[in-house]
Amino acid sequence: MKTLLATALALPFLAGPLLAQTQTGPATGLLSAADPQGLADALQGLGYKAQLATDDKGDPRIDSAADGANFSIWFYGCTNGKDCGSIQFSAGFDTPDGVDVAVLNEWNHSTRFGKAYADTTGDPHVELDVNTTGMLTPENFANTVGIWTQVLSDFQRHIGW
Repeated sequence: MKTLLATALALPFLAGPLLAQTQTGPATGLLSAADPQGLADALQGLGYKAQLATDDKGDPRIDSAADGANFSIWFYGCTNGKDCGSIQFSAGFDTPDGVDVAVLNEWNHSTRFGKAYADTTGDPHVELDVNTTGMLTPENFANTVGIWTQVLSDFQRHIGW
């Protein structure tokens, strides 16, 4: 009987945090890939342009720029263009002769954040994946954007852009 009473008394305290984890948007202050407009607004709040668009599969995409380079935030794990689970910051650089794969391998070997690769024409790309399941605080998102812009700047220098 005591166990049943203790469980009944504890349920309201346990339900609150669980419900808070499933809500996003301005009311909670939390961000996730399930709310592309919220991420675009947060990016603008950090002083970046943020144009919300749609990719060729119907999923959201945010187009932006930093340090003289355009980049996109792609949304993944979406269902019919909604309820996405993760994002990817991505930038590509159109070079006349491509970049030597050894340069990209060195980047991947020596750099913690941002993976690099060459596309089919040899042009370099850099990406940073972010899982938003469980939500992001505005501070975490701002920190992630800061990491991304540093990656973008360092990568441009690394490839001689």
